[in-house]
Amino acid sequence: MKKVVTFGEIMLRLAPEGFLRFSQANSFDVVYGGGESNVAVSLANYDVPVDFVTRLPDNDIGHCALMEMRKRGVGTDKIIYGGDRLGIYFLEAGAVSRGSKVVYDRAHSAMAEIEAGMVDWKSVFDGVRWFHWTGITPAISQGAADACLEAVKIASDMGVTISTDLNYRAKLWKYCDDGKREEIMSELTAYCDVVLGNEEDAEKHFGIKPEGLDITTQGEHVKAEAFLSVCKQMMKRFPRAKKVITTLRGSLSASHNTWAGVLYDGKTMYKSPEYQITHIVDRVGGGDSFMGGLIYGLLKYPDDDQNALNFAVAASCLKHTIKGDANLATVSEVEKLMGGDASGRVTR
Repeated sequence: MKKVVTFGEIMLRLAPEGFLRFSQANSFDVVYGGGESNVAVSLANYDVPVDFVTRLPDNDIGHCALMEMRKRGVGTDKIIYGGDRLGIYFLEAGAVSRGSKVVYDRAHSAMAEIEAGMVDWKSVFDGVRWFHWTGITPAISQGAADACLEAVKIASDMGVTISTDLNYRAKLWKYCDDGKREEIMSELTAYCDVVLGNEEDAEKHFGIKPEGLDITTQGEHVKAEAFLSVCKQMMKRFPRAKKVITTLRGSLSASHNTWAGVLYDGKTMYKSPEYQITHIVDRVGGGDSFMGGLIYGLLKYPDDDQNALNFAVAASCLKHTIKGDANLATVSEVEKLMGGDASGRVTR
């Protein structure tokens, strides 16, 4: 497979042990991760050549993040250095009826202070097939948004397929008002061939709402058909998009979710099987693992959107059983689940 590039911020994740609350913690577990780096790790784990582009501080913590990417087989030679600190986020894992909490500490991070012109994008995209970014990156700062726009423009000029996960994060968009946010995200998304986003992303970024669904009252059964209108509205708004994809998460509790997805290609809406994830180990990175699986699936099965979607959903289902930000499931494990084997039996 030809090379994929992802662009965004990798952070230091600090979480109390197990399901302790912040106020109970005397120590924190350390994990490195972020939306786009998680996608890169998934792809590397599937033997897809992938580079991760970011800006890191040239200090011990930045080097630790770099080593985590290298350890997972992700290319790091296009990473640039500068700034004083790595972004941090604190995670309190929820359980049953208590939801998880995230507290960000990423202001003035190396990535937040990136600017257009710092990355040699023509060199980055030389020989590259696919470029992926998420809505988290332009939410960090105006400079990050400018660098992302520079990237999609050059990728487009060089004939690179471009994908996005819209990833609305209310706690991040602080430097501009809602109107400016919609303008930024609309300009970036207009360059994309593949768009992933749930119903909240579409509404918050573009004012697009599903017909016949109140997003505040989702429960166990999330109807795929309700999102057909969203897909059609997205394609009308962004005519370059060839595929619009939505994940379908039904939340019975913090520990028990249903999980599925739909893909619309402008003519047909494909629906995946629905999985019951009854004892969630770590749901952070679930959407990233879906995106990593989707990119892999679309590259491996270019004429079989149903199989590509099924791979993405199965891959992200398995991610919910893995602690940390990134999905470490293998292709064979994903294909085993796709084939209907969810027994979890010991492999000897």
